Parts: sequence; C-alpha cells; structure tokens
Amino acid sequence: MSRLEQIAELEQRYLLPTYNRYPVALEKGKGVYLYDFDGKKYLDFVAGLGVNALGHAHPRIVKTIREQAAKLIHISNLYYNEYQGQLAERLCQLSGLQRAFFSNSGTEAIEGSIKLARLAGHRIGGAAKSKLVGLDGSYHGRTFGALSLTGQEKHRKGFEPLLEDVTFVPQNDIAALREAINENTCAIVLEPIFGEGGILECSPEFLRECRLLADQHKAALVFDEIQCGLGRTGTLFAFQAFGVTPDIVAIAKPIAAGVPLGAFIVREQLANAISPGQHGTTFGGGPLACRVGLEYLAIVEEEKLLENVARVGQYLSQQLRLLVDKYASAQAVRGRGFIQGLVLEIPARPFVEQGLAEGVLFNVTQDTVLRFLPPFMLEEKHVDKAIRVLKKLLGKKRKKEEIAVSAA
Repeated sequence: MSRLEQIAELEQRYLLPTYNRYPVALEKGKGVYLYDFDGKKYLDFVAGLGVNALGHAHPRIVKTIREQAAKLIHISNLYYNEYQGQLAERLCQLSGLQRAFFSNSGTEAIEGSIKLARLAGHRIGGAAKSKLVGLDGSYHGRTFGALSLTGQEKHRKGFEPLLEDVTFVPQNDIAALREAINENTCAIVLEPIFGEGGILECSPEFLRECRLLADQHKAALVFDEIQCGLGRTGTLFAFQAFGVTPDIVAIAKPIAAGVPLGAFIVREQLANAISPGQHGTTFGGGPLACRVGLEYLAIVEEEKLLENVARVGQYLSQQLRLLVDKYASAQAVRGRGFIQGLVLEIPARPFVEQGLAEGVLFNVTQDTVLRFLPPFMLEEKHVDKAIRVLKKLLGKKRKKEEIAVSAA
C-alpha cells in the first residue's frame, strides 16, 4: 500500500466525510512548489486557498515560528502579550481604521463583525435596527451567522432556519440595493471580489452606492476581504484598489502565513458600541500567531511583493486572455492581481485532476471556473509553465471566424 493509500484509508475510517479530496498527499513545500511523498514536484496556484501568500517554508517565517515557539505559543486573553497590540497598530495604520479584534479564522471575523454591527445598530435604532443585507452568490463561511449571509443555496440547504432579517440583492444591482436598505438595516456585508462565488468583482459604482446608503441609513458597511485582501489585488487591502473605505473589514487567510489567525478592523465610532464581556476568543491573537502576522506584513513590504503581485498578475491576465482568444472551451477571464479565474464552458474539475498529472495545482470554483490564488513571489516563468499545461488540456482551438468575431 502506498503512503497516499495509507493516509486516505485512515481518514476514510475516522474522519467526518466533509471533503472530496484530490488523490495526492503532500509532504513538504518550498517557495512556489509542493512535493508529494514520492518526491513529485507541483507548481502551486492554490496556495492553501489563498493562505500561503508567502509560499512554503519561507525562511523568515520558519525562523520566527521556531524562535517564538521556544518562548511562548499561547497564554490567554486574560493577560497581555507583546505582539497583539503591535499587530493591531500595524493593521490600523495600513487600513486607516482605528480598532482591531483578533479571531482564529475568517468565519469568526465575520461573526464578530455581525455582532458588532448589531450592537451599534441597536444603540442607534433599538432592537428593530437589526436587518442585514448581503449579496447573491456571496460566500462568508460555514458557521450560522456567516452562513446566513452566504448567498448560495447549495451551502445553506439543510441547515435552516438560519439568522432572520437577511436580504440578498444581486451583485452590482444598484436599484435592488436601494430597495433593500432602510432605517432598520444595521449592516451591508459583501466581498469586493467574490472568491468562492466565481471571482466576480463588485463595480466601483456599486461599492460607492453601498457607502452612500450605509451613511444615509446609519448602517455599517462590512467588507469581507478574507480571500481577496492582504495583497491579492496588488494593494494591501482590496478596498484600496476600489477606492471605497468600509466601516469594518474582515481579514484572515495569509495574515499569519498558515498559523490560524483572523481579524476584523473597525472604525472608532463602531468600536465604541462594544464593552468587555460581549465578545471574546480563546485562541485568537496569541503571541505566536501575532508575531508571525507582524513578520508577514514586514516581508510583504520589504520584499516588494505587492509590486510583484501587480506586475505578474497583469502578465497572468494577459496570458489567460490569449487562451480565451484561441481556445473554444475558454470563455472569459475574471479578477486581478493574484485572485483570478478562467471561465470555461465545460466542468473545470477534470482540468484540476489532469493538472495534477502535469505537476500543476489548480483549483475550481462554481463548477466551471479555474481559480488562481498563487503565492505572491510567483514569477512570469511560473505563469508560462501553467499556460503550457492549460494549452495541452484545453483541446480544440477556435476557428478563425470565431477569433475574428471575438476580436471585434
């Protein structure tokens, strides 16, 4: 029995069957590559679903974890640790917001954001000011509050009843947005770029209208940047790329380079609504995770990774668009920077499975979208490798007349 078979057999016997895994067991990683137990190398365009923005085994992260683990991994939020305040200060400086709360995950950051928005709403308009507005096609996590705001029936089905007083509107539908928001709305919650929803961007006009309506109705504007934030757009926060500042921004995935950590950052006037004992966490904001978070931000700045995301991300877009021009099964390119999607007219999972055989890790979302969430140090030569594999897998090329129509 192979190592992969041993691992899979053990999981099948003892784990809750919630994952439909691909047939590969990964042992180690270095930079933009992962290695299985047979030593086969894989170019990583998944990055742990956006977590491994610094790739694998980054020497500074390894050194930081080793040093801090030898000193202090966890205490409790009953006591101070030296790194939580430093990381909060840095995130507030970089975002322009004023207060931070640390959680274990992005889903928990969304839960905390909802709780804070409800508290602030009740202070302004009493118990009735509790309604939430989300977007069709969105994804915010799998706990009950986050799931209640997730605008995809396939994730919600079977878990009802969820939170009441949630209204969904279509992405970028300003008329529907205006219709949904009133004096009892406490929060508008959205992803500036849908991740699990298929790499779909909110338009700047739509986001500006969200900001305007939130101000008019004294509601909190909450951006879920768990997947699209912390550098994937080429700016540290996605809202900086769109020019609209939220009242609360939820972050997670890459912030501690794989050590579990999430956070939400909030304007001062909303932060004032909460008091000791109304929210908390056991693991969130521990010394190990926060020290690694500080190192993550330092590496992104010092290694000029945002500039790399913008430059190589543009190259990736160009190369994917060339595939759309030439291959019949490639329909469109979405996203920016290092959060992009190639829309296919056929199911995408076989491409992921065939990519494994070719030594490239792709990911699929919404059945027909190949998703690209690579590490921030990806280079043009790595893009070229992925494009060569995709050309091999895409098959039939467009006819000349189709290319002419597409160009027109």
